[in-house]
Amino acid sequence: MAIRQIIYANDPRLRQKAKRVKQFGPALKALADDMLETMRSAHGIGLAAPQIGLLQRLFVAELPEDEDADDPQSGKPFVLVNPEIVKTSQTEVEGEEGCLSIPTWYGLVWRPEWVVVKAKDVNGKSIRIKAEGLLARVFLHEIDHLNGVLFIDRVESPDKLWQVKPEDLEADRETQVETEAVAEMA
Repeated sequence: MAIRQIIYANDPRLRQKAKRVKQFGPALKALADDMLETMRSAHGIGLAAPQIGLLQRLFVAELPEDEDADDPQSGKPFVLVNPEIVKTSQTEVEGEEGCLSIPTWYGLVWRPEWVVVKAKDVNGKSIRIKAEGLLARVFLHEIDHLNGVLFIDRVESPDKLWQVKPEDLEADRETQVETEAVAEMA
């Protein structure tokens, strides 16, 4: 496995529509493994092939493992090839999104609260997944990438988009570590 270079919002490949994957097998599995490793090393929860410069309809996703919940979707890696949205909920919820290709920027985006997606796995086997909550948001965000759409395109107004400076993120991490250390001592 290898960590791939993530491209940024100014790269025109992120605005192009990805092409359907036609070749399945070991090379595609190796690419998916690289993408999962790349996503994890960048502390992301989703990564689409166009984000590493490949215009292929493929994305990976993995929610952090939630030890307090019985959510079968947390901690499980997903690899979807040629995904298609089958159905979405009528109800939409506004939630925070960020993107590995637009580091330090976050925004509020409206998305359906659940989605049913059909796709193929790396071996070409058909799969169908109903994703809810955060996983639904990740799936829809990554499918947008496959269509050349970035989350910032879906932010309704400038006041719903903000930047978090790296030093602020580092301060948040330090506070979190301190909080966890205090909790462990209690």
